[in-house]
Amino acid sequence: MILRVRVQPRAAKDEILGWQGGALKIRLTAPPVDGKANARLIALLAAELKVPKSRIVLLSGQSGRDKRLKIQAPRVTPDWLNQA
Repeated sequence: MILRVRVQPRAAKDEILGWQGGALKIRLTAPPVDGKANARLIALLAAELKVPKSRIVLLSGQSGRDKRLKIQAPRVTPDWLNQA
């Protein structure tokens, strides 16, 4: 599965807000420094989709807010994924 996300770093809490403009809006507490926000994003999605972090690959957007991720064989389908 390829997932488009828009990230807001340095938020008060980690949360998945839902779909906006064709991308999943996600707030992260991590700062956008040294890949910390990307690492937190992958950890959050891995926990939500019940997959190891190694099954999530950041395809594009390493230094921007708009990202594309490849997720291999998610084990669950959260409600936010069905709202796309």
